[in-house]
Amino acid sequence: MIRCFLLSLAATLMPFASLAAQEKKPDAHGFVTIFDGKSMDGWKVSENQDTIKLVDGAMVANGNRAHAFYVGDEKPFKNFHFVCEVMTKPSSNGGIYFHTKWQESGWPAQGHECQVNNTYDRDPQKTGGVYKVAKVLEAPAKDNEWFKYEIVVEGKHVVIKINDKVTADYTEDADALAKEKGMEPGRRVGAGTFALQAHDPGSTVLYRNIRVKRLP
Repeated sequence: MIRCFLLSLAATLMPFASLAAQEKKPDAHGFVTIFDGKSMDGWKVSENQDTIKLVDGAMVANGNRAHAFYVGDEKPFKNFHFVCEVMTKPSSNGGIYFHTKWQESGWPAQGHECQVNNTYDRDPQKTGGVYKVAKVLEAPAKDNEWFKYEIVVEGKHVVIKINDKVTADYTEDADALAKEKGMEPGRRVGAGTFALQAHDPGSTVLYRNIRVKRLP
């Protein structure tokens, strides 16, 4: 009787397991979808869980500081091509971290932040830059419009593209960074995961269609 029950349960669950495997299968270009707008499975929000929510197919960041970390793959990302769509509301600040790791609270201490800021005037660093190390001072995108955000990392080389145009091309020199005053020791190219930032209650940033391809 128990054996029959287990066989029946396995048959019932098999379609769901197959579906999960299909969702993680790379597309024709080698990209794997890590957020498709249907759920936040694989993502974990730090500090203020209500700040980043699933709304109409997008992760919407608005409220007290929080970060949604991608925890759906135990293997760290080193060389990769990351693609997503972003929309900012007026006077909003946000960011996309790479080579970071989960932490319960605070600004992520590991990895680099790729800036999301089109019209937030309290920070001169705009969308498409690598925060502090490859600054963009004129926003290449507009509020209230979806724009394509790409991050390509190969070795110590980082390229950011907004709507298919290169906005930052940065090669890290760890020795030079170590000498820079005020540069956090964890702010390095290395390996890790991704995190989406909710900066403050006055900022609203939406993220959707998030895909990543591992590179050699």
